[in-house]
Amino acid sequence: MPDPINWQLSLPYFAAALVFGYLLGSIPFGLILTRLAGLGDVRKIGSGNIGATNVLRTGNKALAAATLLLDALKGTAAVLVAGFWGLDTAIIAGFGAFMGHLFPVWLRFRGGKGVATYVGVLLGLVPIGVVIFAVVWLSTAAITRYSSLAGLITAIVVPVALFFLGHIQVAELFTVMSAITFFKHRANIARLLSGEESRIGDKS
Repeated sequence: MPDPINWQLSLPYFAAALVFGYLLGSIPFGLILTRLAGLGDVRKIGSGNIGATNVLRTGNKALAAATLLLDALKGTAAVLVAGFWGLDTAIIAGFGAFMGHLFPVWLRFRGGKGVATYVGVLLGLVPIGVVIFAVVWLSTAAITRYSSLAGLITAIVVPVALFFLGHIQVAELFTVMSAITFFKHRANIARLLSGEESRIGDKS
């Protein structure tokens, strides 16, 4: 059990890291970029999601790539900034960024699915984990053309890989984040089982 005095001293930093991460993660880049590009509200097309996969359904690949990059980097930035105060603070900020993307206060807590931000947090904490993520995600996506399925399979593999690599605290974080990822993809899972899930490149 942590020393009570140290816990009391650390609590303000942990709270600040969580709030900072959440606010950074809650920036809806997909929505902002599509509106700036004159493409309207991305929530009114395709799946209604604000993430890169749905932005791709606008037909603008560059915009989808920019959304993917920015959604990832907000997770990385949260981790790197908070990391100046230690690993625990970095982990909390990363979790905050992930939750901010999923449940942004600005959009009535209706955000994205979190995969890009998940990767960004992983990059900030354990960069080699991104290689594992990329190999599993790209392989699954190339074979199935299902972005959601690729994300779900990778969400299973990553925490296990982190555990065997010895990053126990980070593995615990990603176990929680992966469980939340599955919850956020529950509609996708239902569509995958029924054969109704949209494939990568579909516009509707």
